[in-house]
Amino acid sequence: MERYSRITNKNEREIVLLKAKPCAWGKCRFCDYIDDNSKNIPEMVRLNREVLSNVTGEFGVLEVIDSASCFDLPEETLRDIKKVIEKCGIKKLFFESHWMYRRRLDEMREYFGIPIVYKIGVETFDNDFRENYLNKHADFKEPEEVAAYFDSPCLMVGIKGQTREMIARDIEILKKYFKLGTINVYTDNTTDVKKDPELIRWFAEEYGWLVDDPSVEVLFENTDFGVGD
Repeated sequence: MERYSRITNKNEREIVLLKAKPCAWGKCRFCDYIDDNSKNIPEMVRLNREVLSNVTGEFGVLEVIDSASCFDLPEETLRDIKKVIEKCGIKKLFFESHWMYRRRLDEMREYFGIPIVYKIGVETFDNDFRENYLNKHADFKEPEEVAAYFDSPCLMVGIKGQTREMIARDIEILKKYFKLGTINVYTDNTTDVKKDPELIRWFAEEYGWLVDDPSVEVLFENTDFGVGD
């Protein structure tokens, strides 16, 4: 499992994949990332501290991800992140949070004292597919609701049951309402949600231009940021 990397093609930053406590929701149909969750706090803190020791501050920007939300990280790990920020001169932080924490985002901003770019796993702005199939537990109805709290939505494309029209609308919304975004091409995992190879081929042809868009990061493999396995 790779837990530290450097992103140099867009929005240069260091990135760390830390361990977190069990996801507060943990019922998304497509997600087996929660297998990386833990209840062994001392072991999590030790591992996270080891991973954070790789941060150099080279870009002045750090992204911290885990298999839940930033709010599910141990308190001691949050303190360790703050120490790294101060030691390495980090000026901007990327965090990811579930929709349920939307009213608590400023807590992290106040604690760390630097700008935070908040990502959110929207997956799709199609409300029926997101809630009734993916079981995302993010009950917003309009993209403006998400944009009021979060800076950068993460979308998924290439899932069986999705349509070209759904994906086109999602990308249109991403470009209209947000300055940054991530598109994850779905990869089969241990869940019963499966990829649609034909839809993925269409996306790669139709939206290949996004690879050169500085505001959108496209992950054709879930390890394209250099972390995970």
